Amino acid sequence: MAALVESIYKGITYRGAEGQWAWILHRASGLGIALFLYMHIVSIFVAAIGPGPYAWVHATLYTSPPAKVLEVFLLFGVLYHAANGMRIIIIDFFPTLGKYQRTIVRIELVLVAVVLVPAAIITLHSLF
Repeated sequence: MAALVESIYKGITYRGAEGQWAWILHRASGLGIALFLYMHIVSIFVAAIGPGPYAWVHATLYTSPPAKVLEVFLLFGVLYHAANGMRIIIIDFFPTLGKYQRTIVRIELVLVAVVLVPAAIITLHSLF
């Protein structure tokens, strides 16, 4: 029993490497994208009720200041999820690159930041 508990503990404890952070962010960004898609589908269905409720939902969910901030998080999620997915594909096709995991994750984050920062400025410009 003690060996099982120790095995589970070793499996769930934080190891601090870039690969584990990439794994956590990949799952979190995928979940965030899925939640947004569900919300988006529901908001589109409101259009069947009428133009008034749809206009209210649209103004509340997509054009309000808190929504603009959440839109930047969504943008990060989409960019990161896509870039990390490409990293995973590259490492699957070229397993010898696995030893450069730390470098590849850092390059990935820089590329995401290069695209995210200007897009966030454009998205949040209307708030200032």
